[in-house]
Amino acid sequence: MNISLRALRYVVATADFGNLTEAARHLNVSQPSISAAIAQFEAEYGVQVFVRHHAKGVTTTIAGTRIVNEARLLLNHARDFGQNARAMADEVRGEIAVGCFWTIATHFMPGLLSTFAGTHPGITVSLDEGDQQLILDAVISGRTEMALSYEFARPEEVMAEPLAELPPYAVLHPDHPLAQRERISLADLRDEPFILLDLPHSRDYFMGLFRSVGVEPQIAFRSRAYELTRGLVGHGRGYTIQNVLPRTQITHDGGRVASVPLTDTLPPVRLVSLRLRRQAPRPAVEVFARHLKAAFAPGGIFEPGTLSPRATVR
Repeated sequence: MNISLRALRYVVATADFGNLTEAARHLNVSQPSISAAIAQFEAEYGVQVFVRHHAKGVTTTIAGTRIVNEARLLLNHARDFGQNARAMADEVRGEIAVGCFWTIATHFMPGLLSTFAGTHPGITVSLDEGDQQLILDAVISGRTEMALSYEFARPEEVMAEPLAELPPYAVLHPDHPLAQRERISLADLRDEPFILLDLPHSRDYFMGLFRSVGVEPQIAFRSRAYELTRGLVGHGRGYTIQNVLPRTQITHDGGRVASVPLTDTLPPVRLVSLRLRRQAPRPAVEVFARHLKAAFAPGGIFEPGTLSPRATVR
């Protein structure tokens, strides 16, 4: 039994759209063609891929989800094979999907994608942003082949390559008395209003910092938006804790903040690249992975220490 790449494309598109009609429109084929190909696939392999819901589209079965994930990997490899076969003597070419945690994307992805495009114009990168669970789900499902994120809640099937360790800093209004110190402790902030970045895993990390030194923070605001927490600090509404610091101390609405190192012995967050353990990376993905590692290595564009908490871009 030989399965065609066309049938795999039909299966993946149907899973993505959850609807035969939409999948057919996307692939520019007839709906009966897709329906017949899926029925033949299920009959030949003796597995039900989709559950049909009358007038409500389809959903994948447990086995179907695994089949769709494997089909994505095969289609990616087939696409690269075709592109590289047409340009044997040329540089590596291809198209890769990369995931990135929301707050990390803002700081690092513009520079990473810009320098990568300059050195590898034959590789196209599509970016998928989200919170940690969305990033991990995308890697496991094969929607993205690698991701730049933290090591929070990483399952065994996803492997991580360390890139950098980012210590926590206190971020305060520049006129706050504590902002004038070289270093402060979390105990110094005990009675100050705290602005919490309230994202899954992020909130657990920040609250864990306080627990580790026996301090109960006075939470005044919670926000899922990184820049909103900085904006509130810039208006004197409290302080926040951040590990990824911009090159500027100016907020989106023109306010100013100051970042101060902490004296406490606190765990940093580990910035890592993520990929599926059982998936051998394609050549284009390997090239991007090397670019990513070089960017955070000594001499790279994001070398540790180059994002000084005292630096200000005017």
